[in-house]
Amino acid sequence: MIEDLGQRLNRPRFPRSAGYDPHWMIENWMGPNALWLLEWLCAELDLRPGARVLDLGCGRAATSIFLAREFGVRVVAADHWVKAAENWERIEAAGQAGQIMPVQAEAHDLPFAEGYFDAVVSVDAYHYFGTDDLYLPYLSRFLAPGGQIGIAVPGLTAELDDVPAHLAPHWEPDFWAFHSPAWWQRLWTRSGAVTDVRADLLEDGWRDWLVWSEATLELTVNDFARQVLPREIAMVRADQGRHLGFTRVTARRS
Repeated sequence: MIEDLGQRLNRPRFPRSAGYDPHWMIENWMGPNALWLLEWLCAELDLRPGARVLDLGCGRAATSIFLAREFGVRVVAADHWVKAAENWERIEAAGQAGQIMPVQAEAHDLPFAEGYFDAVVSVDAYHYFGTDDLYLPYLSRFLAPGGQIGIAVPGLTAELDDVPAHLAPHWEPDFWAFHSPAWWQRLWTRSGAVTDVRADLLEDGWRDWLVWSEATLELTVNDFARQVLPREIAMVRADQGRHLGFTRVTARRS
């Protein structure tokens, strides 16, 4: 029901996110709850006021607004699919015009100075462009020495050789971009581009995924969401956390 939406989406382990209008979050849907994932990610980062942060794959800039409000950082909100002018309207409406600059950019063609950012974050996006051996060395060039990088993405408890029978009816080829913490740990460590690599899985993250997707499906007017979410909900329900969840990875530029 609409009237209890705030209660349904109030997750005690994400207290900062509880301060945001759940209807606003649903209006800006582009996948699993990005503010919850970002809050979880930021628990492992040291974001200080005034730091320059690249929010890579920011979608509709909800994560950028969260970063600016909660940590007082200066954010470049970069996304390939969402126009900068559209994100600028949301940024202005949120009162963060002085803290966030929207940019439309493809992840392999970033128009920034090397060493410019103190941190790079990416929520529910990095697995679409960052799974090859060459990407992290490329991206890390835009970080200052010792700068932080962190991602939070859909993931697996362990790598799959084949699709389990209970997931087969819902599986899409894109889901092969989901990986386990151990897989990400190995990829980032062997790159040589970063140090202090840490990767883990969000405990019971599948429950958060399911609660958010069910609430969004009930209330969204986004036609694409109405196409995608029933399959996603069925998949997460069938799995019950056996294979699916969320992976967090953090590191510093070497």
